[in-house]
Amino acid sequence: MRQKKLLCISSGIVKLIRSVADAKALEGEEIGLSDWAVIDQHRIDQFAEATADHQWIHVDTERAARELPNGKTIAHGYLTLALIPALTADFIEVENLARVFNFGANKVRFYTPVPAGAMVRARAKLLQARFRGGALLLSSEVRIEVQGERKPACVAEILGMYYFTE
Repeated sequence: MRQKKLLCISSGIVKLIRSVADAKALEGEEIGLSDWAVIDQHRIDQFAEATADHQWIHVDTERAARELPNGKTIAHGYLTLALIPALTADFIEVENLARVFNFGANKVRFYTPVPAGAMVRARAKLLQARFRGGALLLSSEVRIEVQGERKPACVAEILGMYYFTE
């Protein structure tokens, strides 16, 4: 089995973490910034189909052009939240990883709508690292930023459980 290392990008410096203590040393630091991703109408429509949430503000482009302030549909808040795993997937890599689980979210807030066609990216800061239930539990604040907006679309405290092979 190929060995993997826990790498964190913080201010352009790659850091190897071999222990909970190493992870704890990164508490309070930014651990990653993703590339920009387009949230187009097709993606919004797919999310509406998957979740059966067809509220007009998300899927009716003609009505949105007439009635919404910017004339565009807006992404579902939960679509924005659901993008976090994909946008943050390259932020860390774990040495001797057996499995990783999404352990949930402690707090989620939606501040700015994401209009169709907007670009978003994720920025994450490691809040806490600790050993729990035989795994490394990482708590991170993830901000989904919208290009050209001052406020983030979403801020969420995300929990991940990293189980090691050893």
